[in-house]
Amino acid sequence: MAFISPRSTAGPTRTSTTDNRATTTSTDTDAILVVGGTGFIGSAVLKELAREHPAHGPRPLRVLSRRPPQAAEATGVRHVAGDLADPLTLRDVCSGVATVIHAASYVGRDRHKCHDINHLGTQALLAEARRHGVRHFIYVSTASIYGMGPHRGPHEGQLEPSPVSPASTTRLRAEEAVRAAGGTVLRPHLIYGAGDRWFVPTVSRVLRQVPSWPDGTPPRSSVIAVEDLARVIAALSRQPRPHGNDGTYHVADPRLLPMDSLLARLRTLLRLPEIQRVPISEHRALVRQRIPELSAHQYALLTEDHWFDTSHIWHHTELDPGPGFDERFAACSAWYAQHLNHEA
Repeated sequence: MAFISPRSTAGPTRTSTTDNRATTTSTDTDAILVVGGTGFIGSAVLKELAREHPAHGPRPLRVLSRRPPQAAEATGVRHVAGDLADPLTLRDVCSGVATVIHAASYVGRDRHKCHDINHLGTQALLAEARRHGVRHFIYVSTASIYGMGPHRGPHEGQLEPSPVSPASTTRLRAEEAVRAAGGTVLRPHLIYGAGDRWFVPTVSRVLRQVPSWPDGTPPRSSVIAVEDLARVIAALSRQPRPHGNDGTYHVADPRLLPMDSLLARLRTLLRLPEIQRVPISEHRALVRQRIPELSAHQYALLTEDHWFDTSHIWHHTELDPGPGFDERFAACSAWYAQHLNHEA
């Protein structure tokens, strides 16, 4: 059964002043559209899918983004210009598409951009998917929709979402629209790898600005390498949506990451001094003073337990979770060293 059947009642059709239409041909009716294919997650997904779907194969690849993907990512990939912030540019982008992978989100603090891109943009994309009979719609959300923790092992459906930022609030609304349409929602927590601009760079910045860390038991977190997240998404694109499931999955390596392990890696990688242990109240005050833009929620994500039951996704996809943090981080450590030292 189709993810969304075409409906004449999907809403008024608006004509775009820019022709971005993806014309269907007899050999281009089962395409995979990656939305946000030039971003951190989307580019990893595109790379994974390109390995599975050769150019001119039975499942053509398309990427929807404001700019074309880099040459290394674009082999055999068709670029479709579009912007979630402007629904007019999404006209007919799902023509000939069987699967949509939506990996584009605005994660800044501008409430209007959050609303326009995450909420309204996703609704507009869903409307196009409905109009063209897309069979499978996969949306990459975030475990941050749960809000303040600590969180220790809840499974999907056990926690009531309680987002504390405009980005998480509007991504939750996007989730609701995707599920209502019969799509699949993924909730990764902390994601690392080449291209990471938030998780590891934020920890690095804290260590440089405040060379200490809260004392006590090291917090543990659910993390996943971006290439392992991409493998999960690619596997889901090959499978129908499961019956008897609301279509929502936590996605992370089932092996938890003690924050001390990451701190030790960063000290070595960036040649930082020995980390001093201080009471958390003192540490929070120092971070608030020196990095005032770091929110209370972001601080808690790094200093409290935030881990989730991820057994459902690994059971459903039948994938091996991968080699784990030590090997995956070693593989991208050169990228981090260059990026983080440049930032410093």
